[in-house]
Amino acid sequence: MRTWTRRRLLLSAASTAGLAATASVPVPAHAVTGTPPAPDDAVVRRLNALPGVRIVEERPGAEPGYRFFVLGLRQPVDHTDPSAGTFEQRLTLLHTSAECPTVLFTTGYEATPTPRRTEPTVLLGGNQLQVEHRYFGTSIPRPHDYSHLTVRQAADDHHRVVRAFRRLYPGAWISTGGSKGGMASVYHRRFHPHDVDGTVAYAAPNNVDDRDDSAYLRFLATVGTPADRQAIEAVQRRLLLHRAELVTRYEAATTATGDGFRIVGSADKAFEVAVLRVPFMFWQNGGSPADLAAVPGPDATTDELYTWLDRTTGLALYADTNARAYIPYWYQLGTQLGYLSVPTAHLADLLRHPDAIEPRTFVPRDIPLRFDTGAMPDIDRWVRRSGSRLLFVNGTRDPSVAEPFRPGPRDSRLLWAPGANHHTSIAALSATDRAEATAMLTRWAARGTRAPRP
Repeated sequence: MRTWTRRRLLLSAASTAGLAATASVPVPAHAVTGTPPAPDDAVVRRLNALPGVRIVEERPGAEPGYRFFVLGLRQPVDHTDPSAGTFEQRLTLLHTSAECPTVLFTTGYEATPTPRRTEPTVLLGGNQLQVEHRYFGTSIPRPHDYSHLTVRQAADDHHRVVRAFRRLYPGAWISTGGSKGGMASVYHRRFHPHDVDGTVAYAAPNNVDDRDDSAYLRFLATVGTPADRQAIEAVQRRLLLHRAELVTRYEAATTATGDGFRIVGSADKAFEVAVLRVPFMFWQNGGSPADLAAVPGPDATTDELYTWLDRTTGLALYADTNARAYIPYWYQLGTQLGYLSVPTAHLADLLRHPDAIEPRTFVPRDIPLRFDTGAMPDIDRWVRRSGSRLLFVNGTRDPSVAEPFRPGPRDSRLLWAPGANHHTSIAALSATDRAEATAMLTRWAARGTRAPRP
C-alpha cells in the first residue's frame, strides 16, 4: 500500500490537510514565471552556513518560482541531556524568496517527499519548510529508545528548526499540519508560543481524557441518517459472520507478499480490528452519497465484502510491514495522545479479541507503555486559556474531531467546513468563514520581520 494511502487510513492520519485544496486557491503572481527558476547559488551557500544543516539533495519537480531541497538537521535525542547523543532529522524546503513568509509544515509522520505546497503556503505565496516527526521515516534516533518520543521533545525539535532557519527567513512564520501534523503544530506552540506568528491546524483531534470516549461514541451514534448507520452496522455483522472465509483469503494474500502478523498476533485478530474500525474510518475518509450507496447490502458476495473492507479500512495496515513502520504512532497514542472507543454492542456475540483496537495491539510487549494522564489536559488548558493566533479547521462529518480544540479569544478561531470529512481545507469553508480564515492568515503573515528569537 502506498505511503499516502496507509497514512490516510490511520486515526490521526497525516492527511496533509489543505494540500488537496491548493488548486482552488489563486497562485501568487511571483510564483508564476513560466520559466524554471534561475540557479541561485546564494541560497545553497546560506543553507550550508546554517548550523547543523546539510543539503542531502536538490530535487526537480517544484513549481515555477520555487526550488526543492531535501535537508538534514542534527538534533539532540534528548533536548534536556546532551549526553544522549544526536540524530539527523529529515527536512524538506520549498524556497521561493527570503523576503516571503515561511510556512512550517509537518505531517506528524514521515515527510512527504514530493514538492507540494500546503494551502497556507499557496495563500501566502511563501516558502515551505517541512519537518519530519522524530522516530518516523529516516528521522530515527539510535539506539531506538522510545522514551524520547514525547510531545515536548518533538516541540523542541521544531523550536530548533525555527531558530536555525530564521537566519535565512527573517519574516513572518506560520505553522500548519493536518490531523496528527496539526496536533504536533499545536504542541509546538504550547511549549514555544512565540516561535511562529500563527498556526493553522486542520482536523486535529484533542483527546483530553483518554478514559472518556463518550464524545466519539455519540458522534458515531448520530452521524448520517439512521439508515446510514444501520447499513454500516449490518455490513460489519456480515463481515464477521463470513469471518472464516475472509480471514483465510486475507492471510493467504498477506503471506503471498512475504508479510505476516507477528506484531498484531494473527490474521484473525487483524481482521477483527479492521471490522471494528469500519464506522470510524468510513466517516473519516468518506461518507459521500456515493460512498453510502457502495456499502454492501445483504446480497453482497464475500468477494464484494472483502474488497469493500479493504478499501474502507486498509487491510495491509495491520500486517507487519506497515504495522512495524507505525509502531511510533501507536506508541504515542498509548503513552500521551490517547485513543478512542468504537461501538461494539451490535457485534458482541461475534467478537473474539477483547481490547483488539487498543494501542498495545500494535506495540510489541518489550516496549513499555505507561500513559501520561497529564499531557493532553495541559495542552488543552493552554489552548483555551493562553493560546493565541490559532486557527482550527474541521469537517462536520469527521469523527476524529468529535473532541475538538476550542481556542480562547486571543485572535483564534474554530471553524467548521459543512459536510466535510477528515480531509478538509479553508477552501471547503462557507464563504463567510473562508474570508475570515484568509484574513486571519494574511494578518498574521503581516506581522513583519523580526530578529531571531532565543
